[in-house]
Amino acid sequence: MPTVFTHEFNTPVYKGKVSFSTGLFINGQFVDGSDGTTIDVINPTNGTVVTSVSEGTPRDVDLAVDAAEKAFETTWGLNCPGSKRGLLLNKLAALVEEHTEELAALEALDNGKAFNMARSGDVALAVDCIRYYAGWADKITGRVLETGEDKFNYTRHEPIGVVGQIIPWNFPLLMFVWKIAPALATGNTIVIKPSEFTPLTAIRMCHLAQEAGFPAGVLNVVTGYGNTVGHAISSHMRIHKVAFTGSTLVGRKVMEAAAKSNLKNITLELGGKSPNIVFNDADLDQAVNWAAFGIYFNHGQCCCAGSRIFVQEGVYDEFLKRFTEKSRSIKVGDPFAPDTFQGPQVSEIQYNRIMGYIESGKSQGAKVHIGGERHGNEGYFIQPTIFLDSSPDMRIVQEEIFGPVSVVIKFKDEEDVVRQANDTVYGLAAAVFTRDVSRAITTAHKLKAGTLWVNCYNQLHSNVPFGGFKQSGIGRELGEYALSNYTEVKAVHVNLGKKM
Repeated sequence: MPTVFTHEFNTPVYKGKVSFSTGLFINGQFVDGSDGTTIDVINPTNGTVVTSVSEGTPRDVDLAVDAAEKAFETTWGLNCPGSKRGLLLNKLAALVEEHTEELAALEALDNGKAFNMARSGDVALAVDCIRYYAGWADKITGRVLETGEDKFNYTRHEPIGVVGQIIPWNFPLLMFVWKIAPALATGNTIVIKPSEFTPLTAIRMCHLAQEAGFPAGVLNVVTGYGNTVGHAISSHMRIHKVAFTGSTLVGRKVMEAAAKSNLKNITLELGGKSPNIVFNDADLDQAVNWAAFGIYFNHGQCCCAGSRIFVQEGVYDEFLKRFTEKSRSIKVGDPFAPDTFQGPQVSEIQYNRIMGYIESGKSQGAKVHIGGERHGNEGYFIQPTIFLDSSPDMRIVQEEIFGPVSVVIKFKDEEDVVRQANDTVYGLAAAVFTRDVSRAITTAHKLKAGTLWVNCYNQLHSNVPFGGFKQSGIGRELGEYALSNYTEVKAVHVNLGKKM
């Protein structure tokens, strides 16, 4: 029998009890993994074990695919009208909304993000995303194409079938929803692997999906490690689509496995080293506030984090002064404290990785302006950190750190900053701060990134696509664009009278 996780929250921001099975969710049931092994879930605030979850294996992926194939052929896919799929998605959205505080607390517990941020951000956005795709479920249409009076030509956008999905640990609930909502709306069945660091909300969502009435086998969750379960999904011969969010390094492995197996369709949302550009005429108070939000939000563990902050020479000194004050004011601490903005990094591995980058910056000659050290005596907390006096070839300028670490760089003019901003293998996001709308648009169009923010940062909406240029990924999440990730286009030719 799988472990049952029971926990009593008694915090300043949330009081309540949770109790649910932490088994694999296959064919509508919570089950142990085939080997009977488990994975410990760690609280990053103090490094203690919260609970354990069942560890999946490639054999469990096979069982999940069996269940997903059966559901696709019988109770889902083209056997379930879009209107019914939309109804079930709306029921799920209502249940997520009803359990907002519980889900936010689970996010704070195993991820370390501030409860208040998870409640108002992650969970609210998840509800909105599910409802958005519920609205699309009965609007997946093809086109009639005029070719002549003796032919009837049309296209159908059909579900792919069984799709595999692999999600990261930085936004556990939201990434789960970004993946499953468009896939379910278009009629696919799913085998999804959450991160082994943050599996709790994904497992809890299976209970809510059951309660909403989704048929058995439509949604299957296999918790496990990337090199076993993740590889099994990426290379599975009966999974015809894989969607992955995570590092570019692992994205290459997913792409390779997909190509070497059955040449499955892929969507990749990968890393970033996003430039945040502040021109002389920017509203400095707003630029500072947004820059801080751009790098310290979610503890810097955002693929689109504004980690390279370019400031024009005319306002560089004043910006740095204000940004330093703002950074020092960031409240780092217990995710369940009402005033916490930045909690711990997600794991000891990630903590050590970030600290390694900080040491690299120092050794390569950059100056630590503030921060650069551990915060507190336990857990995986890192001080908000600003580097100065960097050069373009430094690792802290070129590589994704995925933590609360920024580099502030002075630039001369638009030509100079566009060249520096585009000097990266990534192209996920960028931002421009200026009062000149012509400069804003001109600069935005010159930057090689999939998302451009003007006078704001980290603004995402369910109906607006998100994805990257270059090594930041393939394909787009969110919006109508994401529907194409999960459908195949079939062209039908009907002869109305043409004779041979």
